[in-house]
Amino acid sequence: MSAAPRLRRVAVLVLEGAKPLDVGIPAQVFTTRASMPYEVRVCGATPGPVTGGDGLAYRVAHGLEALVWADVVFVPGYRFPDRDDPPRAVVEALTAAHDRGARLAAISTGAFALAATGLLDGRRATTHWHYTQALKARYPLVRVDENVLFVDAGGVLTSAGAASGIDLCLHILRGDLGVAASNHAARRLVAAPYRSGGQAQYVPRSVPEPLGERFAATREWALRRLGEPLTLGMLARQAGVSPRTFSRRFVQETGCTPMQWVMRARVDRARELLERSQRGVEQIAADVGLGTGANLRLHFRRVLGTTPSEYRRTFTRGE
Repeated sequence: MSAAPRLRRVAVLVLEGAKPLDVGIPAQVFTTRASMPYEVRVCGATPGPVTGGDGLAYRVAHGLEALVWADVVFVPGYRFPDRDDPPRAVVEALTAAHDRGARLAAISTGAFALAATGLLDGRRATTHWHYTQALKARYPLVRVDENVLFVDAGGVLTSAGAASGIDLCLHILRGDLGVAASNHAARRLVAAPYRSGGQAQYVPRSVPEPLGERFAATREWALRRLGEPLTLGMLARQAGVSPRTFSRRFVQETGCTPMQWVMRARVDRARELLERSQRGVEQIAADVGLGTGANLRLHFRRVLGTTPSEYRRTFTRGE
């Protein structure tokens, strides 16, 4: 039997003007519960009251010492990030946390606080689309990508508007605990289990709601049939539109082509089976529609940069 995963410590740093939804996302996703080996502490520059944005205020129990304690530090978005840098003590605490090996993750305009440390210099990063030009102007050494949902640059991660904070949190969960745990959290949040960081921040042209619902139903239909042959024509027929229309609208809605989405869904299902079952690689490949173990290994290497066997060892050796 594998050892229980170690407890990971998450600090949510609330700055002046912090957006309530941005604060709530990591606190909710990583909330302490039996199925989640995380402990969360909400902190500020000092313990006590913090004036928030949108008419709310916070009373935090911890100060910057929580960043010394934490393995992951989230910086929620805050109002007027382009006016002033965070307090020097905050910048220094974030830098010290990174130097100790903690991951720093910004939601929305929290990216400005990370940029103030210099840790984003020369790195690709994102923020809410409304502030991308301001981030470029204030921190010209940052390689700002204004189109994506989130960017994982290793020890520092950034995300777009509030909803993409959920995508970032689920991305971190996938890396820490695997696909099964991430999917479980997504179901609890009633959120999409996987949206790639490269997906556009917003749909360039509005998709009519009935068609959007139809495409969601088609994706659910496909997820129940990953072990069967799935073609563009089959997906389009299920959605009741032409293959050309389906492809165009699917890319607008998800940021990837239908068959790219199917392949990623198959790889993710294979990851879940590797984490939670003792089935062999050949059987898993057949179960998820990838045919052979060689094909599964090829796509694992391309998508994840590892092999199925090494991936399984990661989630069975314990920590």
